[in-house]
Amino acid sequence: MRIAILSFDGFNELDSFVPLGLLNRLKPLGWSAELCGPGAAVTSMNGVSVQLQRPLEWANEADAVWFGSGVYTRAIAENSALLDRLQIDPTRQLIAAQCSGALIAARLGLIGDAPACTDTTTRPWLVEAGVRVLDEPFHARGPVASAGGCLASQYLSAWLMWRKAGESAARDALSYAAPVGEKAEYVERLLARVRPFMEERGG
Repeated sequence: MRIAILSFDGFNELDSFVPLGLLNRLKPLGWSAELCGPGAAVTSMNGVSVQLQRPLEWANEADAVWFGSGVYTRAIAENSALLDRLQIDPTRQLIAAQCSGALIAARLGLIGDAPACTDTTTRPWLVEAGVRVLDEPFHARGPVASAGGCLASQYLSAWLMWRKAGESAARDALSYAAPVGEKAEYVERLLARVRPFMEERGG
């Protein structure tokens, strides 16, 4: 299971690093989540520069694509030359849109007529793009899921893990990262948010 975490200059650390850490807990099952984007390196919204692990086009081959967010997402969503390098296909890939990442997913036609979640800053831009925005932290329909709020990236991560590795594997990975002394209730709360969307697809 290969997951491309799209990260551009100005990226939000929580929206890229939380899934990087959580999803790679499943490395023993053959999972690999990697930071992916244009150029060799990107600098976060707080000035942290990181080397990208994969080029932008690698997202076209990945099994899942995570659209991270950042302070320049609105400009990126209008950059046709950049977005034309992406050929994302929800018939064979899972799509996870985090906060303003939903704006890029919408620009690529990946959200369709489904509602989406995003952060409060991005909300009016997403509405302007014709997307119905929910006042919720997480929503999924078919192969596409979105989350609003930096820490909601844990819901997207749980959804991806549950979809492709099963509930037990997702629970184990989340439990490892959950706060000591409240692991059971913390993980159950996470999975309870995702569970209705898993039940809709029959598991």
